[in-house]
Amino acid sequence: MKNLEKASITVQTLVNAPVEKVWKCWSEPQHIVGWNAASDDWHTPKAENDLRVGGRFVYRMEAKDGSFGFDLPGEYTKVELHRQIEYTLDDNRTVQISFAPQENGTLITETFEAETENTLELQQFGWQAILNNFKKYTEGLRKIVPLHFEININATAETVYRIMLDKKHYEEWTALFNPTSRFEGSWEKGARILFLGTDENGNSGGMVGLIKENIPNQFVSIEYTAILQGDKEITSGPQAEEWIGICENYTYQSVNGKTLLAVDLDTNQEFASYFNDTYPKALDKLKSICEQ
Repeated sequence: MKNLEKASITVQTLVNAPVEKVWKCWSEPQHIVGWNAASDDWHTPKAENDLRVGGRFVYRMEAKDGSFGFDLPGEYTKVELHRQIEYTLDDNRTVQISFAPQENGTLITETFEAETENTLELQQFGWQAILNNFKKYTEGLRKIVPLHFEININATAETVYRIMLDKKHYEEWTALFNPTSRFEGSWEKGARILFLGTDENGNSGGMVGLIKENIPNQFVSIEYTAILQGDKEITSGPQAEEWIGICENYTYQSVNGKTLLAVDLDTNQEFASYFNDTYPKALDKLKSICEQ
């Protein structure tokens, strides 16, 4: 029988991210280990999560100096995708979490039954600190850095467009990014395209793209939908979250028989300096090919 004397505590935060992203970060183990701590001297080195009614979870929470640790297990009693999660901890305390889309993000409201070993104030502080850490982690997953590059090429827009996307010449100008760079697929609007290469250790990988738009000799837009590790497409997890939804656009503007080629690319902070250094070199290579 439920203990009616247990006090309930509610904590909230507004996360500047869509509810789909918030739900993933809240429920996927590879994300949980990134945010489930109330302070910098604690962490969650391992998390298991079976998010369904009757499914169980267990989070291993430890002090980073190894001085103390414990498991936090429980069982889900209600799961409504992108809306509501309820579970019962193994000490019979219940927790309810709601995810409410807002104009500027997602409001998370978490209500839990208090335990008796610590004061209500301390428990509220601890759960709110974890929730604040979740907000910081989720909002920081992908800080978009917009980049813009342009180059004047002494060739028609038709020539630049054709050479830039031709399989043989594509491999030549993108070799500045990776000597094994290539693509498989079509540049037609709506088509799926794979951008492939191998790293210095011989491991294959790349990106999966969707051609959002292709107006010949004028404009091409690519949206990245997954990363590739060998033959496996990765659509979730911290690394994938950094790239999924990112766009790369090519604009061809005719000016007196020549072409002003502009490239607009969204990226993350980690790769911004790399692209700022490498993309101008790649465009110089493309220019030399087009002007031969």
